[in-house]
Amino acid sequence: MKLWISVDMEGINGLPDDTFVDSSMRNYTRGQKIMTSETNWVVEEALKAGYDDILVNDSHSKMNNILIEDLHKEARLITGDVKPFSMVQGLDASADAAIFIGYHSRAGQPGVMSHSMTSGVRNFYINDVVVGEFGLNAYVAGAFGVPVILVAGDDYIAAEAKALIPGIETAVVKEAVSRSSAIAFSLARSEAIIREKVEIALQNKRAGILTPPEKPILKIEFCNYGQAEWAALIPGTKIIDETTVQFEANDILEAYQAMVAMTELAMKCAFS
Repeated sequence: MKLWISVDMEGINGLPDDTFVDSSMRNYTRGQKIMTSETNWVVEEALKAGYDDILVNDSHSKMNNILIEDLHKEARLITGDVKPFSMVQGLDASADAAIFIGYHSRAGQPGVMSHSMTSGVRNFYINDVVVGEFGLNAYVAGAFGVPVILVAGDDYIAAEAKALIPGIETAVVKEAVSRSSAIAFSLARSEAIIREKVEIALQNKRAGILTPPEKPILKIEFCNYGQAEWAALIPGTKIIDETTVQFEANDILEAYQAMVAMTELAMKCAFS
């Protein structure tokens, strides 16, 4: 059996602010170690459950955060940037299940380090349904018929995920106090939570599949018009109001790649 795991960083246990997730800041190496440990807890539980093919996709920033020298020997790691499918690279119909760890709530919402891909995005919409990174990635899993059986992060991403996939298992490893502070648990307690919830998720597989719409309409609301201008350079896009760019896709995979390109371009907008 094959398990595909996406590992973001903002939702990793014990990490309260950007000093742990920005490679230029003082706590980043600590964040890497904790991120790698949390990944290994999931891998070990998957092996216990009989999974013999475990593919991990590093899904944060430049996507080279997980320490390969400390990664469990039975896991394979997709690491580095650029990836054609970013946070969902390597996910396809060969996976029996998907697990998202280190995840966070969407832009504009409460939760530790909440955002949607970049600081320039206010909202993502798929056919007028507002989603964050979790929702977009779960839609891609759904396109391949793969259930997302667990998400790990703070209490706000747990609620966001359950609203989209009611049967999903959630591992709450910290509780948000503000966007840059949290009630953190000891690593031992967080490990126990992760292991217990992963074991339950792998045994039950109760989560439904988030099926994407056919020919989805992607809309991205940016923070300013300059970002929308850059994003609208993608063929097939159009600006529909001062800050929102629309793209009519043939399927969710095309919409996802358009999202990646649009958000990257939008960040070229300079303030001077």
